[in-house]
Amino acid sequence: MSGHMTPEEFRRYGKQVIDWIADYQQGIESYPVQARVRPGEVLAGLPEHPPERGEGFEGILADLDRVIMPGVTHWQHPGFFAYFPANASGPAILGDLLSAGLGVQGMLWATGPACTELETRVADWLAELLDLPGRFRGNGVIQDSASSACLVAILAALHRAGGGEAAREGITRRHTLYISSQTHSSLEKAARIAGIGSAGVRVVDVDPRTLAMDPAHLDALLSEDRAAGMLPVMVCATVGTTSTTAVDPVAAIGEVCRRHGVWLHVDAAYAGVAAVCPEMRWINDGLDGHADSYATDPHKWLLTNFDCSLLWTADRAPMIGALSILPEYLRNQATSSGEVIDYRDWQIPLGRRFRALKLWSVIRWYGAEGLREHIRTGVRLARDLASWIGADPGFELLDHHPFGLVCFRPRWEGLDDGEADEATLRLMERLNASGDLYLTHTKVGGRVLLRMAIGAPATGDRHVRAAWDRIREETDKGPAW
Repeated sequence: MSGHMTPEEFRRYGKQVIDWIADYQQGIESYPVQARVRPGEVLAGLPEHPPERGEGFEGILADLDRVIMPGVTHWQHPGFFAYFPANASGPAILGDLLSAGLGVQGMLWATGPACTELETRVADWLAELLDLPGRFRGNGVIQDSASSACLVAILAALHRAGGGEAAREGITRRHTLYISSQTHSSLEKAARIAGIGSAGVRVVDVDPRTLAMDPAHLDALLSEDRAAGMLPVMVCATVGTTSTTAVDPVAAIGEVCRRHGVWLHVDAAYAGVAAVCPEMRWINDGLDGHADSYATDPHKWLLTNFDCSLLWTADRAPMIGALSILPEYLRNQATSSGEVIDYRDWQIPLGRRFRALKLWSVIRWYGAEGLREHIRTGVRLARDLASWIGADPGFELLDHHPFGLVCFRPRWEGLDDGEADEATLRLMERLNASGDLYLTHTKVGGRVLLRMAIGAPATGDRHVRAAWDRIREETDKGPAW
C-alpha cells in the first residue's frame, strides 16, 4: 500500500469511519466511563517502529478497537460527571470534518476569506444569543481554549497599561495581576508566560460563604501596589469557577477596576453559555460598561466539540497592538487596505484552523431553542440531584448550584475532619472503579467535597438517578479503610 488515498478510497473508508462513530455514540453506555488500562499499556500495544510500507486503513480501524479504545476515557458517556462536560454533537463533528476536508489555514483574510468572515459572523451570533454588550459585536474571535483567551487578554492589558512598552521593550517594571483563590490556574500560568511572573500575581480574598471575590480587598490591594510603584495590569473575575461554580460580583469589581484604570477580564469558560437562556442572564450583570474582555467555551456545555473558545474584547486595538507583527512574506493587498480582519493578530500562534464551521453547524442545527433546551436540561438535572442530596441526612450539600455542577459530601459519623476527607476520597475511588460513573473532587474550607458535573448530551434523568443510587449504596458500606 503506497501513494495518496484516492477519492474512491476516501469515500469507502470515510463511510466506515462515520459508521464507526455512529455505532460508538449509539453504544457508548456499554463502555466503562474511565479507561481501564495501566500506565504504558497502550504504548506496549503499539509497534516500536513505524511501518516501512503503507498498511492500508483496515488495519488502522482494527487497531483502533484493539489498542486505542481500551485506553479511552469516554467524555460523552452519560455517566461522565467529572470536571466539566466537553460536549460533542453530530453537527459539530460533521462541521469539524468539513474543516479538515477543506484544509484551510486561515491566518490571514487573504488565505481564507470565508474562514475569516464566517468566524466574525458566528462570534456575533453567539454574542447575540448570550445577550452580551453591544460593544463586543465585531470584536469576537475563536481561541483554542479559555487558557489561550486569558493569555491574549493579559497581553492586551499589558499593552494598554504600558502604552505599548511591553511589546517594544519587554517587561521593564513590576506588573501585577489580580485573581482569587478560586480563579482557574491558567491565569497564573498566563502571568508566567507573559513575563509578569507568579510573584506578580495577587490573590484577592473571597467571601467564605459564597467563595466570590471581595471587591473591598481588591480595592485595597490595587491601592497598596500603586503606592509601592507597581503597575496593575489586569483583574480576572470569574463567572462559574471550576471548583464550585462560584460567581464573582462583576459589577462591583468593575467599579473598582474603573477607579484604578485596570483592565477587567471576565472568565466565564464553563457557565457563560448558560446565558442562551433568558432566565440565566443574571450572569451577565456588570459586563456592560465594565468588562474589557470576556471569554466562554462552547466546547464545554454548548454542544460544540473541543476546541472552541470565544473571546470578545470591547476594544480590539490593544490586542492587535500587542500581537501584530507583519513580515514581508505576509504582506498582501487585502491586509494593506485595512478593510479586513487578519485573525492571526488576535491569537498567539500564526496558523489557525477553520473552527467556525463547527460552531456554525451547531447553531444552525439546534437553533436558539435547541441550545436553550440542552442548558435547561442540565440545570434541571442538577437541581433534582441537589434536592435528593439535601433531603438525605447522611449527606451535606454545598448550597450554591445554579448551573450543572453539584458539590456534596457524606456525613461520616465518628470521624474527624482528616479521616472524613480520606473516607470521601476512597469513596470516590470506589465509585469511579465501578465503571458506571466518573466523579472528581475539590476542597472548600479545607474539606473534601465530591463534584458531580451534569451536561453530557446523552445524560438523562435515569443516569443521574442511577448515579445517586450508586453513591448512596457505596456510602452505606462505610469508610472502607
